[in-house]
Amino acid sequence: MSENSKQIEDLIEISRLYGADKRFVIAGGGNTSFKNAETMWVKASGSPLGTITAEGFAVLDRSRLKVLSERTYSNDSAVREEQVKNDLNAACISTGKRPSVEASMHNAIGYAYVVHTHPTVVNALMCAQDAEARVRQLFGAQALYVPYTDPGYVLFKKVENAIAAYRDANGEQPKVIWLQNHGIFVAANSTDEVKAIYTDVLAKLEGAVKEPLPVGDVELAPAILKTIPGLRMLLSTQGLKTLKVRANALTAYYSESEANQKKIARPFTPDAIVYCKSNVIFINESEPEAILAQAKEVIPAFTEKFGYLPKVIVIKGIGLVAVGDNAAQCDTILDVFEDAMKVAWLAGSFGGEHPMTQAQIDFIDNWEVENYRRAVAAGGARGRAENRTIIVTGAAQGFGEGIARCLAQEGANIVIADMNDAIGSETAKRLTALAKSNRVIFAKTNVADLASLEQMALATVAQFGAIDCFVSNAGVLRAGGLDDMTPENFEFVTKINYSAYFYCAKVISPVMKLQTRFGSVDYFADIIQINSKSGLRGSKANFAYAGGKFGGIGLTQSFALELAPFRIKVNSICPGNFYEGPLWSDPVNGLFVQYLNAGKVPGAKTVEDVKDFYLAQVPMKKGCSPEDVTKGVLYLMEQCGETGQALPITGGQVMLS
Repeated sequence: MSENSKQIEDLIEISRLYGADKRFVIAGGGNTSFKNAETMWVKASGSPLGTITAEGFAVLDRSRLKVLSERTYSNDSAVREEQVKNDLNAACISTGKRPSVEASMHNAIGYAYVVHTHPTVVNALMCAQDAEARVRQLFGAQALYVPYTDPGYVLFKKVENAIAAYRDANGEQPKVIWLQNHGIFVAANSTDEVKAIYTDVLAKLEGAVKEPLPVGDVELAPAILKTIPGLRMLLSTQGLKTLKVRANALTAYYSESEANQKKIARPFTPDAIVYCKSNVIFINESEPEAILAQAKEVIPAFTEKFGYLPKVIVIKGIGLVAVGDNAAQCDTILDVFEDAMKVAWLAGSFGGEHPMTQAQIDFIDNWEVENYRRAVAAGGARGRAENRTIIVTGAAQGFGEGIARCLAQEGANIVIADMNDAIGSETAKRLTALAKSNRVIFAKTNVADLASLEQMALATVAQFGAIDCFVSNAGVLRAGGLDDMTPENFEFVTKINYSAYFYCAKVISPVMKLQTRFGSVDYFADIIQINSKSGLRGSKANFAYAGGKFGGIGLTQSFALELAPFRIKVNSICPGNFYEGPLWSDPVNGLFVQYLNAGKVPGAKTVEDVKDFYLAQVPMKKGCSPEDVTKGVLYLMEQCGETGQALPITGGQVMLS
């Protein structure tokens, strides 16, 4: 590879350029290659173009690839595709890389670089009634247009023969190949020329568009809160699903009109089938109860008819809804299906939409290669909180951030509900980078304001389809004795530590009731308050904090009695001090330093003396960490025999009596 290092660097650069641009590539699709006389580097299956490295390419011996042109394969399509796959693998020089199924087409094109993508405006033309005529009109008689052919060996042979005929007629190979309902191949001997060709193609197509796409977001419908959580549970009979809503001007156009819905009822491209399947549910009821009643009928009927759950549901007044095995899959489904909406709209400039036929759809549905791509896209199970959606208040930083981080690493979708939008947004970004197929989002939230909490709940359900667990962690501390405590500080502490817990439960419980109403009998939702050891025994000169925490346990027990019939568990966790955290251990302003300087610990001469004094009060000689509390949260979520409890995690410092 070293002697071609410059060319491979160029291949990586152009792959990332188009792979990271959703105008060209969605869901990691498309493929690229570079070849010299002996060797070809082609994107390996499962390697996303947008982030590809040198290791993401399969390396093939071109002399061994010749067998695909020369060999006579079986007439049985399944047997034939298996034979072709084996011959492709036999041509691989690299190990552990499955070459793109289109590697043989890349090899047949007589230029060093090949970039195959599915630009939206290209597919608008390729999925239109007048595709071939408009290609000739816009790009001349020499344009190489290939009518739809099932992917794999048959398409390769068709393209190979078309290239040979083009070469005989024109004295050179084509640099652009248009594939009906499948995208475009652009080839040249330099990546700069490939880019120039793409720029020219897109400019001409965009200039031919008569009606630009409708753009702009629309407000999330309040009905989302009263429908989507129930819908999610109807779809979760074989494990919890994630649902995500997308609402904008384009989705509104297709969701509000049954006539428009017919234009997107059938897939336009193989990728749409891979990620969204080939059938869609449309719900045109307007009232939440009517929406759920229709969903309760059509989802089982759909599953029985087609043998799978819907991936896409379009709901009038709500928008486009993705049904995924995880949050990452939902993002892909939304992107792919919204692209289909764009294709349907833009195809109007080229004679109207031309979807795939049922026979073409059936081939893709049963094709081994596409089933492999589905398996790669689906991801795997992991974590004790897999696919559960958990809100953690006060999680932008500190103890709450630690709980959110640990739960995200256990596979949960996390909503960081906090007032600090700058730090909260950064925390969400950082924790999402640690996640796998789950996601972490930030929702600016004032836990002492009902309207703010309602917006947070709406944002959560729109993003993930549910609220499986609510962790009421936000809290404040204003210490002081009777002589020092002001009424303003007392009321502030009480409002955040006590009253806000009530506000949160009031807003969240209706969503959870909807989930348990439509969920199976073994599904339970959870409200968990992060209390304190100060909620189990009094705290000198800290009565505002302790009083609110004592009251919080009273609320927990009362909420638990009220919500138990709805399979909603309500519990508190009472942590001890987080001695390892910055509040206590900061070398400049930590409490250990402050207490040493203030002489609060008699005889203490060093910070270690102060720390030893406090740890001596803990039988297990350790502080309470976010990891410890997260284990408590996971336990409370997993069990279904306890509610109304206050779980101490204090290292034995405070015990229940």
